[in-house]
Amino acid sequence: METKKGLTGKEKFAYGIGAVGKDMVYMLSASYVLYYFQDILKTSAIAMGIILLVARVFDAFNDPIMGVVVAKTKTRWGKFRPWLMIGTITNAVVLFLMFAAPPTLDGKGLIAYAAVTYILWGVTYTMMDIPYWSMIPAFTQSGKEREGLSALGRSCAGVGSALVTVLTVMAVTAIGTSLTAKSTSNITKQFSTADTKINTYVIELDKDGNPTSNVTEYAADKQDVSVTIVGSEKAFEDVYSFNDSNTKYEFTANGITADSSKVEFVKDSEASGEAGLVFYVDHEAYQKITSSDTIKADLTMNSTLEVERVGFKFFSLIVGILFIVFIAVTCLCIKEKSSVDMATPSVKQMFKALLGNDQAMTIVITIVLFNTATYITSNLLIYFFKYDLAGSNWQGNYTLFNTFAGAMQILAMMILFPLLRKAFDTMKIFYIGVFSAVGGYIILLALSLLGTKSVYPFFVPGFFIMGAVGILNVICTIFLANTCDYGELKNGRRDESVIFSMQTFVVKLASGIAALVASVCLAVFKIQEQSNSEMNLAVLMEKVSNLKNNVVETIDTSAVFGLRMVMTLTPIFILVIALMIFKKKYILTDKKIEEITAELKSRS
Repeated sequence: METKKGLTGKEKFAYGIGAVGKDMVYMLSASYVLYYFQDILKTSAIAMGIILLVARVFDAFNDPIMGVVVAKTKTRWGKFRPWLMIGTITNAVVLFLMFAAPPTLDGKGLIAYAAVTYILWGVTYTMMDIPYWSMIPAFTQSGKEREGLSALGRSCAGVGSALVTVLTVMAVTAIGTSLTAKSTSNITKQFSTADTKINTYVIELDKDGNPTSNVTEYAADKQDVSVTIVGSEKAFEDVYSFNDSNTKYEFTANGITADSSKVEFVKDSEASGEAGLVFYVDHEAYQKITSSDTIKADLTMNSTLEVERVGFKFFSLIVGILFIVFIAVTCLCIKEKSSVDMATPSVKQMFKALLGNDQAMTIVITIVLFNTATYITSNLLIYFFKYDLAGSNWQGNYTLFNTFAGAMQILAMMILFPLLRKAFDTMKIFYIGVFSAVGGYIILLALSLLGTKSVYPFFVPGFFIMGAVGILNVICTIFLANTCDYGELKNGRRDESVIFSMQTFVVKLASGIAALVASVCLAVFKIQEQSNSEMNLAVLMEKVSNLKNNVVETIDTSAVFGLRMVMTLTPIFILVIALMIFKKKYILTDKKIEEITAELKSRS
């Protein structure tokens, strides 16, 4: 009788490093594909929404079928590792192609390119993600070893996601700047008060970097302003709208160069004889610049549009190469230590087996509901920071909160879960996680209703919610692995591939449902309409006028209230439903799993 040895440190490292690479790729696609195609390549937002919807529908058929394909695979290297390697290589190639769209494409051609590459990316990701998680029951024993590896995989996946979240913007800028520095295809546009009416303003920023009502406007005969803009052809299509977020800029105004500053320059078209220019500067610079009733200013702006396009292209190449290397380590260092001989079932039989595993279906439904709840909040969070916390530096606060939340999720998986596991069984930890998330949402709602404007109190609900996300990610993976043993006992066959294929699909399904809920919220309360208003000269002038009259950019009270309710009460409602289903249906306690393991061993 074969004696299974425990996992070595080498095997644990190999499995973990694979998760790092896998989720680096996933996060790059999930977080930046819309930004890349919509903001950089100017693809229609509606078209991208349709593409994402079609991809989710396609996944509903592709993911379970891939699980069946893996289950049928028999090779000298096992049934998981071949697909893991094939999926990784093809996914890395498609990832690069997705972020390397030819700059000459536009209109329908670009939409078609985005659709094909994004759907192919989803297909190839499924090819490697399903065997990666399905491997756990095949080379671990039930109980502590399986839990430890599941926790390790989820923790390392969180590290991969965090790395991309932290590094992408900086890496893309650095790579793009380096590669485009000597480009000869850029266009230079120059404007001055000698040939264009430039409405020039200087606005004071407060200590948090927010515009104040201190606005100085200069008469046409009191200006000597020159603006030079360098960028690609795409940068000058339609309205010329350049600011600190899409350019690298330098300026002097009345001999002053402000370190803490922002700039906006808008011109409605090439032929327009009027433009708007706003300098946002700190208190000291504002006092010095506005001490004179005239302004002499020189502004140079270098568009980062091509920088980002080129940067994403080569950053995705680097991530893809790392992905292949990391998964290769996994495949070389890990072997399937156990397998069950079984007749190869038909697709119909496999689906019947899955549906016949009531415990697997319970966990699948729980994962869908839990992820839907958290994704609704994450989709609406940016609108909450922009419009509800409008009095603060919302961009900086949004980034700060996300950094804290991401770190909390990783720490929960790597440190908090192991600590809780020493004191509680998995069922109790699950309940702790759910109640923590619900408590966090209640605190979030209370803070928003109290009109809290500082970001730091929101770290409290962030701690409870994201800590729960980290813990429940690990727990649900363990529960899925346990249902494989239960299914073998009940059906006489291990269906780990089909069961774990659902984990890939349900995460995607949850993101689709959450996006739908968020979209309905934005439409009903007309938040998206206000947030997507296109910048032009009239919009810029209205923005300056509002600041001058101390009108803060915000949305009406009913919209704010609706946003708060949807972002907090909807997730609480969904989590309560998930808890009720889980409590009623799930029976695989630690003790029950030990009994199942003993029974399976006695049969062998």
